[in-house]
Amino acid sequence: MATKYFRVSPNKWEGVYFYESTNKTFDGKPDQCFVVSFKVNGKKVWEKVGWRSKGITAKVADEYRTRRVQEIQLGAPLITAKERKAEAEKRNRTIGEVGTLYFGSKGNALKGLRTDINRYQKHIAPLFGRRRVPDLTRQDMEDLKLSMGDKADATKWNALELLRRIINYGAKHGYCPALPFTIEMPRRDNERVEYMTPEEVSRFFMVMQEWPNQEVCRMLKLSYFTAMRKGEIFGLQDTDVDFQFGIIRLRAPKGGKSMAIAMNPPAKEILLQQMAHRNHKQPGCPYVFPGKSGERRVECTAADRLKGAAGLPKHFRIFHGLRHHFAVTLANSGQFTLDMLAEMLTHKSTAMTKRYGQFLPETMRKAAESAGELLSLPTR
Repeated sequence: MATKYFRVSPNKWEGVYFYESTNKTFDGKPDQCFVVSFKVNGKKVWEKVGWRSKGITAKVADEYRTRRVQEIQLGAPLITAKERKAEAEKRNRTIGEVGTLYFGSKGNALKGLRTDINRYQKHIAPLFGRRRVPDLTRQDMEDLKLSMGDKADATKWNALELLRRIINYGAKHGYCPALPFTIEMPRRDNERVEYMTPEEVSRFFMVMQEWPNQEVCRMLKLSYFTAMRKGEIFGLQDTDVDFQFGIIRLRAPKGGKSMAIAMNPPAKEILLQQMAHRNHKQPGCPYVFPGKSGERRVECTAADRLKGAAGLPKHFRIFHGLRHHFAVTLANSGQFTLDMLAEMLTHKSTAMTKRYGQFLPETMRKAAESAGELLSLPTR
């Protein structure tokens, strides 16, 4: 049975019609869908505008019709309703489609790409993969946090931030509309400081002594003695290592700008051993710790297996944890200030380094004693 169109008004809004839904209601009445008609080369054309429940009114439909007539008079091509729908869908793709485009645009340039993809597939895709941005609500953001159960607030923050990043990318490139509300991010007050006990350090080195893949051990030892990030180690090339001046150059570290750190004796020995091993296995390769076929390494799953064999805590993120352990050990010695730690950790400011202030007992004690002396009442 053909859909029956009704003229909105016999005296105004020429060419504006509506039809009633047989299964949807709005304000207690059948929902109404507005359509408009006009002639092109003597042929009557119908175009759907939208539903009253979606905010479309007769006035909106009339304005749409006027605009379409003007466009056609100025030479704009006439497209069918099917073509308009397809074009609209290109600008309103699902989160899953936008996510695929987002990750595809980054390639290997995105730091933490594998982590982001895993986070997306585990937490975001199941809830929002088939959804579209205009349909998302603030409650959906709460549902995402609830779906992650007792995960740390920082983990939930990362998932929400990734979703926001994907939507912003889609909106920028015309793949989807912008999110109509601001995502309220959870507070990240639970940033963990990870470090090993003396017993764990002993087990860690004992396991590495017998581990069959010593290249993995050299990567972990380099992180232990220098606090280099995983990506910095993976990207390390021969030209970044200067044995004459004792410098290790970090290519595009987390802060973005290349910088250098001092090479201590243990790090020098580790690098010499690794480069000799690499030259034997993959001569001519520019990477100190190459991946398959001499390309830049992208992951090291064996490091987690080694962590398990050493009996380190499950929550201990091996490369990141070693970096924390470096900072905690130096802070706890009382020989380093926060400024010095920030420099050695290549932090752009001391804001990220402040978490280690709790491990500065000797420095804090001396500061407290000095404060006491300065504030003491003068003797009469």
